[in-house]
Amino acid sequence: MASPHSARSRMTELPSWLLTQSALHAHRLVGEGLAEVGARGYHYRLLTTLAEDGPASQNTLGRRSGIHASDLVATINELAEDGYVRREPDPSDRRRNVVSLTAEGRRRLRRLDTAVQHIQDRVLASLSTEQRTQLTELLRILLDHHTNRPDPAAT
Repeated sequence: MASPHSARSRMTELPSWLLTQSALHAHRLVGEGLAEVGARGYHYRLLTTLAEDGPASQNTLGRRSGIHASDLVATINELAEDGYVRREPDPSDRRRNVVSLTAEGRRRLRRLDTAVQHIQDRVLASLSTEQRTQLTELLRILLDHHTNRPDPAAT
């Protein structure tokens, strides 16, 4: 029978286990860091999506941001209440709403970008700049592979 120590040693050598454990810690640190500035991860994801891709319907925003429809509506409501996004009827289809980023939303996103950068520094504190770059590149390759996106470096 293997000792608990040897079982743990084998487990801690598994990349999938290491990724999962690291992701749990990163998720906690991101949540705590954003809470310190009165935000949630969904706020950052939605504001970033709008800034990068422009105004969109709620359905399109859900696909682009990866936020489930039930969470998306609550997130849009919260951001609209604070004046960070605007929800208006789509001129081409009045049954659909288009969500856009306001000037205040852009300012909020800049502040959140700064907070997120500080959070990244906490998450990756034990790594050198070179190691951080390498880890990011490797994680991007893995994610692209599993989401069937081509590796930009391979083209």
